[in-house]
Formats: sequence, structure tokens, C-alpha cells
Amino acid sequence: MSLVYSEEQQLLADTAAEFLMAKSPVTAQRKLRDEGASGGSAAGFDAALWREMVDMGWSAIPFPEALGGLEFGCKGLGAVFEQIGRNLSASPLLSSIVLGGSVIELTGTEAQQAEWMAALIGGDKRIALAVDETPRHDPSAVALRAARDGDGYVLTGTKAFVADGVGADAFIVAARTGAQAGEQGGISLFVVVADASGVQVSPMKTLDSRNHATLVLNEVRVGAAALLGAEGEGFAALDAALDRGRVCLAAELLGATQSLFDTTVEYLKTRVQFDVPIGSFQALQHRAAWCYAHLQLARSAVMAGLAAMDDPALDAAARARMASLAKWKAGDAAHRISREAVQMHGGMGVTDELDVGLHLKRIRVAQASLGDGDFHVQRYGDLSAVEA
Repeated sequence: MSLVYSEEQQLLADTAAEFLMAKSPVTAQRKLRDEGASGGSAAGFDAALWREMVDMGWSAIPFPEALGGLEFGCKGLGAVFEQIGRNLSASPLLSSIVLGGSVIELTGTEAQQAEWMAALIGGDKRIALAVDETPRHDPSAVALRAARDGDGYVLTGTKAFVADGVGADAFIVAARTGAQAGEQGGISLFVVVADASGVQVSPMKTLDSRNHATLVLNEVRVGAAALLGAEGEGFAALDAALDRGRVCLAAELLGATQSLFDTTVEYLKTRVQFDVPIGSFQALQHRAAWCYAHLQLARSAVMAGLAAMDDPALDAAARARMASLAKWKAGDAAHRISREAVQMHGGMGVTDELDVGLHLKRIRVAQASLGDGDFHVQRYGDLSAVEA
């Protein structure tokens, strides 16, 4: 298992870094935030920028060639997401491609794949994954019901924190067709188009000013063709898609944390106090070294997680453990280093004037998304116990 990017993956990372620095720097995200706060677009991302990302082939990276993809794997995606994290670039790459597209790839029939994959890869449509119903991520806690109704189903319930839900063309909804909330069995996946009768989408305010939505399904009727995979057996594919999202989000966290660390080290070199750079103070040097060590540990965990997603020799449980390890350690390092970055910048660290605060806000939301540290520590332990 390689813990470094290959030559091709590094080239993709360099291309992404150059493109995002020119087209989507942190100043662009600040502008998007301010425009959204003043009544601008609720999409939370620049549609023209997203079109350029699609044209560069980023939306095709994870999918097999048979579905119109580039078959470049999660490690290729990780190279892009690390640069996305560095620049705080907003796009539906995670929600529509990594999460939504993966579910369609893993569970869809040929007809369903034909209907959605080309449209998703081509950027013509967006699809959002609706799983959680409470602030804490837990796919097995799905309670939204899908009741049989003739040759179709009727869905009733509410989903929260649906990433890029505002403006989505459709939703992949995890619903319960059997068993009880908290059980992995009995979960089914459905494609629900956004303009279906009974669908209500409302924006949610989050710390990072990104596009999140509350999705309310009020007796929404869907046909049998809306079911993805077998009834009641959707959890495994859902969890596999979520693991792809978790390692990509971990790569984004790694990029954001690296940017914070680099910014802080530069500040230590240039901020003068008592006629010397504050970076000459041994106490701050020790704290910076401590941050560096945690950052390198996080990088190793993230690279291992990305590689695990692409390794056909690993079983689902092994990939799941590596995904949880990557998400936990990336979030842990981000939490530690973001606090140090704020403190070492002094009073300026908590102001909106510096980009430190924007990175901190995005990091806090990304830490909680797709499972916080407690969730992944528990999951890793449970999976390890089963393996033993």
C-alpha cells in the first residue's frame, strides 16, 4: 500500500493546485459567503467554476470507463480534494459525484445508470444524498419510512444536513422498509426527484456558509423503478459510498489543515515582538513541531485510507476501518492544529479579517460531516472486534 501519490496523481494534484489558486482562492469563497448572506444564490458554489471542474474531468475520476469515467480511483480524487481543502473551494464534487454517483454506480440497474451517470459526470444534473435525520451522523439510525403502496412506495419523514441539497435535481433517500431504527437491515435506497409532489427543500444555516438543506418528504409517492438495489438491503452499498466520501473529506481536511499550518509558520517568522520574530521563542517552536508531527500522522492515515478504497484485495470491513481511521485522524489533527493556529496568531486569529477564521469554520463542519471523531473511533473498534 503506497502512502505517496504516484507520478500521475501528483501531476493531477499540481494541476488542481494551480487551477484552484487562480480560479477559486480563499478570497472567492469569502465573496460567495458574503453574497449568500446578502440574499445571493443559495447554491453555495460558483456554477461556472463547477463547469470548468467538469470540463477538466474531475467528475469522471472515480468511475469505471464502462460508465463514462476515467477509472482513476479515490487516490486520484484525494489529490484534488487536498487542494480543495487548501483553497476552501466549494463545489458539489463530494455530494453529487463521490456520494450520489457512487450509490448509483454500486446499486443502480443498467437503466438507472444510463439515466443518471452521464448526466452527473457531465455536470448536467446534481444529486444529493439524504441520510441523516439528526445532527449526529449515523446511517443505521434511519427512521424515515417507505411504505409499500401498490407497485410503488410512499415516503414520509425528514432529512437534515443534506449537503448541496438546495438546487439539487434529485435526492438519494435512505428510508426504512423494515426492522427498526438503529439496525442495519431494512434500509432501502430511493431516487426522489426534487420536483415530486410532497418534496420540500429549505436551506440550513451552517458555520461554514455552505449549501446544506433540510429535506421534508410528505407522503411522496415513487414508483418501483425508484428503488436502488434490493429492498431492505441498501446499507452495505450506502456505507461503501459513505466511506468513499469519508476519505475524500479527510483529504479535504488534510489540505485545509496544511494551509493553516503553513500560514501559521509564516506568521511565526514575520511577527516581531521584543525586536525578534516570535518564531525564535522556544515554546512556540515546540508547539509548531507538535503540530507538524500530528499533520504527518494525519497524512499517512489519509493516504492509507485513499489507497484502501482502491485496493481490490481488501474486504469491505478492512476498507471501512481504514476510512474511519483516516476520517478520525484527519479531524483530530485539524482540531488540534486549528486551535494552535488561532492562538499563535493572537487576537487577530479570531477576527474575520484573517483567512484563519474561514479555515477554522470549514474544518469544524467537515469534522462533524459523515461522522465525527467519536463516531469513527466507535466504528473502528466495532469493526476490529468483529474481525478478531
